[in-house]
Amino acid sequence: MLKQSLHIIQEEHASLAAMLRSLSMMVERGPDKEPERYFDVVRAMLFYIDEFPERLHHTKESALLFPPVARLAPETQASIAQLEKDHSKSEAGVRELQHMLLAWELVGDSRRKKFEEAVKRYIDAYLVHMRLEEDEILPAAQRVLTDADWKALDAAFATNCDPLTGKYPRDPAYDRLFTRIVMQAPSPIGLGDA
Repeated sequence: MLKQSLHIIQEEHASLAAMLRSLSMMVERGPDKEPERYFDVVRAMLFYIDEFPERLHHTKESALLFPPVARLAPETQASIAQLEKDHSKSEAGVRELQHMLLAWELVGDSRRKKFEEAVKRYIDAYLVHMRLEEDEILPAAQRVLTDADWKALDAAFATNCDPLTGKYPRDPAYDRLFTRIVMQAPSPIGLGDA
């Protein structure tokens, strides 16, 4: 049986992967004739990535999931070390993307290519990171964690309220953020005009 915390982690990964794919589509599409809307949507997407996965999801994985898995399944230690390294770089990475987007918006197209290349690298690295967690760490966790470990993990992850999964208590601030992204992003990314 899938533990509640594993189900939440997988749902959050799916939500983040969807946001990353949407971000990639926005960047590929470019600002077209509506640069204000483009920059607003991309900025909101980056804010979501910084606000939820970086500050809440990763911290719980690092503090509560990885230590007992590394202790009880020593064969995962190299992968966990890589994941921790990713976590430490990822928050700075999304903040750098926010800065690069602002530079493009304020300074002009001379900054566009650098931003687009950095977004692609960031997304690719993030998807590899989540795949490693789901292919190696989560199966090891299912194999080795105790009922007490699961109880602590389930309680901690149950308090996550990722606005994109729509399954947890609603936070009006995140509802506004999600609505802003969906309503302004052009079709097929969101519901805005193509």
